[in-house]
Amino acid sequence: MNAPKPKRFYKTAEAAAADGGHGIALDGKPVRTPAGRPLAVPGAALAGAIAEEWAAQGESIDRETMPLTRLACTALDLVPERRADIVAEVAAYAETDLVCYRTDEPPALARRQAAAWQPLVAWAAERHGAHLAVTSSITPIAQAPAALEALRDAVAGEDDFALTGLGLATRSFGSLVIALAMRGGRLDARAAADASLVDEHYQLERWGEDAELAARCARVARDAADAERLFRLLAA
Repeated sequence: MNAPKPKRFYKTAEAAAADGGHGIALDGKPVRTPAGRPLAVPGAALAGAIAEEWAAQGESIDRETMPLTRLACTALDLVPERRADIVAEVAAYAETDLVCYRTDEPPALARRQAAAWQPLVAWAAERHGAHLAVTSSITPIAQAPAALEALRDAVAGEDDFALTGLGLATRSFGSLVIALAMRGGRLDARAAADASLVDEHYQLERWGEDAELAARCARVARDAADAERLFRLLAA
């Protein structure tokens, strides 16, 4: 049973100055994270977008419609205390990255995978110095330690907010390479989601509508859009 949504208790929501960054105020009072920290973010653009999420709420507050607020709270409450673990978790996706595991059959799907993923494998080598091996076997292959270290360095180099967005995208895509490509501007959100859903789109085209598969595709597209928007606002 879903818990009832909290009632809206404020009239106005706006970005406001805060210690350590830009905050959000409700009726002039600063918003705090679930852990009690000030909801202070690095830039005015991100603060303004979060304030818009609060202002757009109706009679009740629906956290599902506030992705930037959720990501910011994660970046403030969770990442600083678990940063090393989160970097390791996200970087570990490179060990069995989606773009490195292909099929031989059916040929049509194999061609789609190669067309979508091989340019990203090449991009990872050029951009990050990560030369990844590709296989059509279901048996995991060992990637070169230097390649894994290069991708780990890319993850570790992100600040807490960008790391939060990168983590969301990586987990949703099942691919660190695709997430880094979106982070680096090689792919936009739609292209990144499509790259991670090559198999699912093929199945939907071949076998027709499947509610569970369609829901997964929608979730991935939504996560990609949320992460990309966070990256864009951090750079503004």
